[in-house]
Amino acid sequence: MSLEQDVAAARRAVDDLEQACALVTRHFGDTVDSRRLRVDVTRMRDDLTLLCGSRPEPHSWPAADAYWGDGFDEDLSTAR
Repeated sequence: MSLEQDVAAARRAVDDLEQACALVTRHFGDTVDSRRLRVDVTRMRDDLTLLCGSRPEPHSWPAADAYWGDGFDEDLSTAR
């Protein structure tokens, strides 16, 4: 699937989740937990929009050595 298709599928899933949560929260009224659930679904929608705002570029990740180099990479066979 293309990125656009994957994003569209994710957006549909968030829409479905929002509808399902609305059905549940109507049984509880306007409680702290109901509001939190609504905010969480909204945050998922916003995060998806933020994530997809820029297309990932190939090879844009730094080399693993940039993260995992810890100063102990020297040849230990020379240590005494």
